[in-house]
Amino acid sequence: MSLKRSYRVTLIPGDGIGPSITESAVSVVEATGVPIEWETVQAGMAAIAAGGDPCPDELLESIRLNRIALKGPITTPIGEGFRSVNVALRKEFELFANVRPCVSYEGVKTCWPGVNIVTVRENTEGIYAGKEMYVDRERSAAVMLAVNTRPAMVRICRYAFEYATKHGHKKVTGVHKANILKMFSGVFLESFRQVSAEYPHIKAEERVIDAVCMQLVRQPQDFDVIVTTNLFGDILSDLAAGLVGGLGLAPGANYGHDLAMFEAVHGSAPDIAGKNLANPLSLVLASKMMLEHLGENTASGMIDQAVRAVLKEGKYLTPDLLPGSKYGTTDLTKALVEHIG
Repeated sequence: MSLKRSYRVTLIPGDGIGPSITESAVSVVEATGVPIEWETVQAGMAAIAAGGDPCPDELLESIRLNRIALKGPITTPIGEGFRSVNVALRKEFELFANVRPCVSYEGVKTCWPGVNIVTVRENTEGIYAGKEMYVDRERSAAVMLAVNTRPAMVRICRYAFEYATKHGHKKVTGVHKANILKMFSGVFLESFRQVSAEYPHIKAEERVIDAVCMQLVRQPQDFDVIVTTNLFGDILSDLAAGLVGGLGLAPGANYGHDLAMFEAVHGSAPDIAGKNLANPLSLVLASKMMLEHLGENTASGMIDQAVRAVLKEGKYLTPDLLPGSKYGTTDLTKALVEHIG
C-alpha cells in the first residue's frame, strides 16, 4: 500500500468574507483527498481584533517554515491606517511574480466568450515599492519614488516566457508606457526585448498600456499572456476579470524562488460578510493553482472539472453570478464537493 505525500500549508482566513470563502476552499481541497495540514494564522483586521499586529511575527514565521500559503482577502484601509498586508508579504518573501488567469466559463453570461488571458505582473517594484512621503506638515503635496530595476524587469519577463512555454501559450504581450516614461518604463521595455529574443518559439509583441485597455474591451481574444509592471498589472488583471464575469472568478498566485502564496484577487467585501452571499470561486480556483504548484495535478484537475460542471449547470450559483439566486456560499461549496466526490 502506498502512502500519499502530506503537506503543511499556512492558511490565512483574512477578514470580511475571508473566513467563509477560506472554509469553502479548504472543503473543496480536502474533497480531492490530498492530505494537507492547515496551520491557521490571522492577519490584517482579524489580527488587530485579536490584539496584535496586522502582519504578526507568527504569520511570517509560519510562511517562512511552510513555504506555501493560501490566503483569503484582507482589508486594506484607504488613505490611512496600516499599509497593505498583501504588499508587505510579497516584499518580505520576494514573491516577484503575480500570476492571474482569467478564463471564460460556459454557463457564465459575459460579453466575450472564449477569453483565456493570463496576466503576469511584477510584484515587488514600481509604484508599489512604498517610497512615498508628504513634503510639508500641512500635507499639501505628496511625492513618490517609483523604482524599476533591470534585474527585476528581466526576471519577470523571463518568468512570463517560461510560463507561456510550460502551459502551451503562443504569445506574450509586453505592456508599457515607454513612449512617455522613457526611462522608468523604458527599462521594462528594453528587458522585454532582450528576453523575448531568447524564446523564438513564442510570439512577442509590445503594446502601450492605454491602447491595451481599449483593445482588451474590444477584442480580448487577441491576448494570451500579458507581462507588465506592478501597477499596470494590477489594473489590467482586474479589467480582464471583468471580461469573464468578475473578480469572483479570478484567482491569483504569487511566486518567489522557493515560496508561493495563493489568494483571492478580490477584496474583503465586509458589507456581505456573514450573509452566506459570497462567491468562493476565486479562492477555490487559487487552491487549484496551489495543488498544481505542489505537483498534485490530478487533484487540481478535479477542482477545475468541478468548477466547470457547476458553472455550466448554472443552478447553485451565488447572486453575483446569477442575479436573484436563492443559493449562497455554502450551497455552491456543497455542489463542488459533491461533484468531486
